[in-house]
Amino acid sequence: MPSDATVPEMPDVDRERRAALVATVAVGGAGCAAAAVPYIASWGPSEREKAAGSPVDVDISALPPGKMQVAEWRGKPIWILRRTPEMVAGLRQDTERLADPESKRNAYPTPEYVMRDPATRSIKPEVLVLVGICTHLGCSPNGPFPVGENVQLGEDAGFVCPCHGSTFDLAGRVFKNKPAADNLAVPPYRYLSDNLIRIGEDTKA
Repeated sequence: MPSDATVPEMPDVDRERRAALVATVAVGGAGCAAAAVPYIASWGPSEREKAAGSPVDVDISALPPGKMQVAEWRGKPIWILRRTPEMVAGLRQDTERLADPESKRNAYPTPEYVMRDPATRSIKPEVLVLVGICTHLGCSPNGPFPVGENVQLGEDAGFVCPCHGSTFDLAGRVFKNKPAADNLAVPPYRYLSDNLIRIGEDTKA
C-alpha cells in the first residue's frame, strides 16, 4: 500500500446504522427492565394475601367514649370499644354470673395482656379490642347495649348474639348457661401510638 494512502471516512449511512443500533439496544433494555418489574413483583404476596394475613392499622383518635368502631382483619370483624370509666368499673362487679370471668378457658388463643387484667381483657382498660364473632356458631353479636336497654341482658351492659341468645359483658366474657362455650376472642394487637392500634401483631404489647 502506498505510504500516502489514507483511510476512507465512514460513510454517513454507517454512522446512521450505528446510532440506530445503539438506540434499539437501549430501548430494548428499557423494555426488558419494564417487563421485569411486574414479573418480579409477582414473586411477593398478592393483594389478597396481604389482606388475608397482614396486620391492619386502625386509627381510634375520633372514637368517643361509649362508642365502638369496627375494623376488619383476616376477614373477621374487629370491634374496638372505647369504654367509659363507668363501663370499666362495672366489669369488676357481679362476676359470679359469668361463665369464665378469669378467661382461663383456652379454646381460643389468649394473649398475655388479657391475663394481666381478666376484668378488662385489654392492654388499656378503656379500650376493648375483640373479634366480633360468637364462640357458639360463628354469628356476629349485636351491641354494645347500655344497662337496661336489652331484655336478654337484663340489668347488664354488653353484647347479645341474635342467633341463639348468648350474652357477653363489655369485656366479651360470656354469661353462664348460654350456648356460647367461651368468651369472645381477643386478637393479637399492639399500640403504635396512643390512638393507632395494629391488629394482628402483638410484639412489644
